[in-house]
Amino acid sequence: MRLPPPEREPLTFGVEEEFVLADPVSGGVALAAPRVLELLDGEPAVTPEFLRFQIETATGVRTGLDELRADLLGLRGLVADAAGHAGCLVLASGTPPYGELPGLPGVTPEPRYQALAARFPSLIQQAGTCACHVHVGIPSPALGVRVLAGLRPWLAPLLALGANSPLAHGEDSGWASGRYPLWSRWPTATPPLDWPDAATYAASVDDAVRRGDAMDAHGVYFYARLSPKYPTVEIRISDVGLTVEDAVLMAGLARALVVTILEEARAGVAVRAVPDRLVLASLTAAAREGAPGHGVDPFTGELRPQRLIVDGLLEYVRPALLAAGDLAAVERQLAVVRAGETGAQRQRALFAGAGSPGVFVAGLAAATLAGTSTPAARRAVPVQDGCSPSR
Repeated sequence: MRLPPPEREPLTFGVEEEFVLADPVSGGVALAAPRVLELLDGEPAVTPEFLRFQIETATGVRTGLDELRADLLGLRGLVADAAGHAGCLVLASGTPPYGELPGLPGVTPEPRYQALAARFPSLIQQAGTCACHVHVGIPSPALGVRVLAGLRPWLAPLLALGANSPLAHGEDSGWASGRYPLWSRWPTATPPLDWPDAATYAASVDDAVRRGDAMDAHGVYFYARLSPKYPTVEIRISDVGLTVEDAVLMAGLARALVVTILEEARAGVAVRAVPDRLVLASLTAAAREGAPGHGVDPFTGELRPQRLIVDGLLEYVRPALLAAGDLAAVERQLAVVRAGETGAQRQRALFAGAGSPGVFVAGLAAATLAGTSTPAARRAVPVQDGCSPSR
């Protein structure tokens, strides 16, 4: 059933981005987040993360992609300038590309994070992955749960498009999103279920906390969830985008998905059942191969080029993108991705041409700041022609 473009006001949305702080010479992680935050003097849009080499930003609540883009550019520049004064670089990468991770000594000294480390000590050594979280406003928890069910088959193409973590410990991991298998080790890092109502969803969250799989509702890491803090659906599947335009693409598609699923719910269209095994198989294929490779069609289980699965996603949300005025921006960035410019591909090109960890992280930092006009962006030194991901 093809629904007409929605006529309602655009849903609000916002983006949270997590970044790696890196040493500009060795390329390894820099435990500098406390100093960066001190230099930012209480800036509310920038907060600490689980480990001291991570830092998180949050945009305002927006209705348009242009507003969102401006927030993302401003926040990346703000953090990068503070990081420069702290002697480190800001990298938009789903995993730290170089060096050994600090484990327990790297945990941020806040009670919640210390308690989390004590609860899950075996997971700390590989922790520190960085994601892009897109929040989309919803009318009610009941409709939010319906959205989560409808999102299940589309999480894999979002992951494929947003894959940006092919490197770890100075080597290619073989995954376009090396973050995905690491993050999925957490007990609640799973796809959302097809919950029948909001009460069942809440009971599932309570059960996870009661079992000890999470400390509280904030620690339930479903790939898409009802935010425990805001009246939003929070889509958490993608790696942090290498560039702001990557993040804008993810936000545009995420909102269009939520709008489309809500329109279906209002029109009485039933959720198309997708088996858990196919959802998981599609996610694994997307994380392994990214957008250029093959994926598992979550509706049929067939192996298909991921670009065709992405085409299906675009066709599904096209009316919502048109109604919001987002279609041109989304298609423009999809064309960049299809031309071989995914985050994972750009990181691999940088890695092949860099010659040293310092040159690589300088190029990655330059890509992270592409489009900004900050002193940090002007100081960033990309690698030689033909290898820069910001070209």
